[in-house]
Amino acid sequence: MIFSRNPFCAFLFFALLFLSLTVILKKWHFGLQENKPFGDAARTDGLTTASDRLLQQLQERQQELELLRITFNIVQGFMDSSLSTEDSAKYINGKLSLDNPVTAKTDIGCEELSGIKAVDFLGSGYTKTVLKAALPQGLFVALKSVNHQGTDMRLCMEDFQDSQGCLELVSFKLRKEIVLLQRLQHPNIVELKGQCQDSTLVGGITAVLEQGMPLQMIQLLQSPWEERFRVCLGLVRLLQYLSRSPLGSVALLDFQPRQFVMVSGELKLTDLDDASIQEPACQEDSDCQLQFPLRNFTLRCSSSRICEGLNEMRNLYNAYRYFFTYLLPHQAPPLLKPLIHQIMNSTGDMNKTLVAFEEVLHMYKSGFQLPLHTYSIITMAKSIPDIYMEYRCWPSYNQQGCVLSVHSAREAALICSSHPQCTSFSLSSEKTWTGQLCFIWKMVAINPQNCLTLAKTSET
Repeated sequence: MIFSRNPFCAFLFFALLFLSLTVILKKWHFGLQENKPFGDAARTDGLTTASDRLLQQLQERQQELELLRITFNIVQGFMDSSLSTEDSAKYINGKLSLDNPVTAKTDIGCEELSGIKAVDFLGSGYTKTVLKAALPQGLFVALKSVNHQGTDMRLCMEDFQDSQGCLELVSFKLRKEIVLLQRLQHPNIVELKGQCQDSTLVGGITAVLEQGMPLQMIQLLQSPWEERFRVCLGLVRLLQYLSRSPLGSVALLDFQPRQFVMVSGELKLTDLDDASIQEPACQEDSDCQLQFPLRNFTLRCSSSRICEGLNEMRNLYNAYRYFFTYLLPHQAPPLLKPLIHQIMNSTGDMNKTLVAFEEVLHMYKSGFQLPLHTYSIITMAKSIPDIYMEYRCWPSYNQQGCVLSVHSAREAALICSSHPQCTSFSLSSEKTWTGQLCFIWKMVAINPQNCLTLAKTSET
């Protein structure tokens, strides 16, 4: 026979036979015979069944999570092979560190969560519920889980009438957030302290985060300029990191103050489920357009058909819209206002914006914002003891009194002279995040004639 004389022909014959049988079996299994419809055609109205649509969405969410993992592995491998030891130094002020672990330290798991009790309700949204819980060692954390009564769950049930499938679908946002928190580590992103997924011990998926306070813009607007600048500086450092993160350029599609919390005076991003790690695809420049209420931006479509830099531009302009415009200019130190004005009028370059912020910080900490003339303090002899009492001022670190930060006692004297009510001040033991001194301003209640005298000098 020809097969015995030519082994290659025999191999080819059996390979074709195997492929033919495979096709026939698949057609039979999926009902793809000539007279039997399958999939969309299985319904008399030609529409996809609800269960098929739910399954399709579940598959799409799973693919999104796989894309995150694959993207991280590709980018991480590229950076590991291209960066020098110096470039891989520890992360400082927005610079990426590859020496840090690629996943967050998550000591708290399903077993530990089963013994944690919630002590307070922190908030809820369309997808998630956040509870405050106490750890055995006395620390507090935030437990983030699926909101079974939320809008996303309700809309899913209206569409699919499948409670288990809907719970799995809605939980993908929290799954995505956990993956992102494992890969994105920065001082201005909340720390993932633990997690539990698909465990009957805690009733589903739970992320354990460091606890923060919801950002209150009204309260922030009433705080001292130094604290408002701290929030803006932390935000621009975060956005610079996101533009060059281990996942590539990350866009915050739902950029709102409610996505952030305050932790010990530091602004931190807490909601990442609407983040995107892909720059938009394009065919021409008109596809790379960002539209905002007061201004539009158009970037070039690169040769690789990607709107490169669009994520960075979106994040930075939203930072101006929701934070910088309200928090930076008001009550800024007079000698820093030209630099603040420069920041407010350049919204297109992340690196230049960060450099300008760092320059403002350096000048502020060095006392360069002080005018050339200062005031020396002369205390008058008092024949009758004075009684001092605190008074309220705005903005103040203490809402019940007047506590301001200054670079030195001489600056305190200068500010006190500009407050009609201020006749005395005392140094507090507290310092601000920049190392500034805290002074408590007071007014004389009795014998106001024997008050603190401020003599102007011309020191340089």
